[in-house]
Amino acid sequence: MHFLPEKIDNYVVEHSQIEPKILQDLTRETWQKVLNPRMLSGAFQGRVLSMISKLIRPKNILEIGTYTGYSALCLAEGIQEGGKIITIDKNEELETLQNTYFQKSGFRNNITQLVGNAIEIIPTLNTKFDLVFIDADKSNYINYFHLVIDKMNSGGVILSDNVLWSGKVVETLDAKDKDTKVLLEYNKLLNTDDRIETVLLPIRDGLTISRVK
Repeated sequence: MHFLPEKIDNYVVEHSQIEPKILQDLTRETWQKVLNPRMLSGAFQGRVLSMISKLIRPKNILEIGTYTGYSALCLAEGIQEGGKIITIDKNEELETLQNTYFQKSGFRNNITQLVGNAIEIIPTLNTKFDLVFIDADKSNYINYFHLVIDKMNSGGVILSDNVLWSGKVVETLDAKDKDTKVLLEYNKLLNTDDRIETVLLPIRDGLTISRVK
């Protein structure tokens, strides 16, 4: 979902860094072999994630929602030497594809893949994080936030994807639409929780940056 006029959106993309070839290849293979390829972060948002990571220079990153590994590789571009990324996904069928590109990237030793329910896995992690990227099932966004907030270092950043949800957050709410209902509550939470400061960016389907105080 793009919220900018097409000409402006094209101009923005044309005047932003081009994604590395390995990510172009991963995008191509995802579209060829995997269901729901639109779940990819995509070239422009991927460059945004890379830039944020490079600015933060995180030691430890947590990603909730690996998919085919595109966003993990973008975030890895800014990680400190010897840093670690823990990335969680419930779909074990994607592990082989993820591993192929993690190996090619040179970040294989920095990335730990965990398969299963993030709600159950996160409490077992004994790590303080500098950067967290939430991009999984929307109905659990609030749960994910409450699970990670106490695992954040001061000054750490939580990134939340798809927070505009194709514009549904400003439309009349369908009572049966659980995802939109949760996202509305989540966006309010991020803007009112006094442990963080938040800015919501209309990048692609909406990306929130929340800095832990």
